[in-house]
Amino acid sequence: MTALISGVAVYLNGHAVKTFVAAGFSPATYTTLKNLVAATLLLIVTTAATRRTASSGFTRPRRPRQWIGLLFVGLVGGSVPFLLFFEGLARASSTQAALLHKSLLIWVAILAVPILGERLNAFHFGAIGLLIAGQIALAGGVTDLGFGQGEWMVLAATLLWAVEVIVAKRLLGDLSALTVGTARMGIGVVVLVGYGIATNAFAGMGGLTGSALAWVLLTGFVLTGYVTTWYAGLARAQAVDVTAVLVFGAVVTALLRNGFDGVTVASPLGLVLVTCGVVAVFVAALPKSHRTTH
Repeated sequence: MTALISGVAVYLNGHAVKTFVAAGFSPATYTTLKNLVAATLLLIVTTAATRRTASSGFTRPRRPRQWIGLLFVGLVGGSVPFLLFFEGLARASSTQAALLHKSLLIWVAILAVPILGERLNAFHFGAIGLLIAGQIALAGGVTDLGFGQGEWMVLAATLLWAVEVIVAKRLLGDLSALTVGTARMGIGVVVLVGYGIATNAFAGMGGLTGSALAWVLLTGFVLTGYVTTWYAGLARAQAVDVTAVLVFGAVVTALLRNGFDGVTVASPLGLVLVTCGVVAVFVAALPKSHRTTH
């Protein structure tokens, strides 16, 4: 579900950012407003959940370590990387930015094995190989992959999100997905708003068109779905597994761009490789006895 939402979100964000930039606003302004919508929706759900029983899906943090972890997730996951990513996206090639962002799987795998003690089998390595090859094919190869300021910003955002995945996975051992997701967006948006005020990013907000506001509401709603399903999945499976499945979002985005914008898919083979890689992840996640008997 998160991969499907991610694929739609990337497609919508591409159009939304262009609308805001054309109106004279920075990508940071768009990011802040979109995240503010998502944070508000999550806070409403959390407020309603706190008035119900423990089965409502909300877990109140009680230990200092949990509060520190949630603060870290809000800063490293919900604010700084969003600024880096969307500012970088405005400066970098879209295909290169997508390839760098999808390298999240590699960094999470590098961190998850020693820190979280996650185990990888032959199916995992095969799946990762297929996913990387598919991403490279969709990006049209790496022969002309250059690193400018935009690419470095996207890579920095990706590395921060990789660290966030590891910390969030630890927190989800004691806290609910709703708690961690709300903290990520709630704390993160406070930082984003502060940054926007400091940089005068909200000047001229009265001139926002109805189209721009509609984009904010739509993408904010989609982001809420992404955060909710992402943490729910991360709570139930290995960080490597859920991050690998997330790569399927690239297939969804490519198909949307082809179907609605007429953009030719750079490599149909890439779509096939990514899809096969995701299937391999599901096989890798099965218990060994199930794989051998079925």
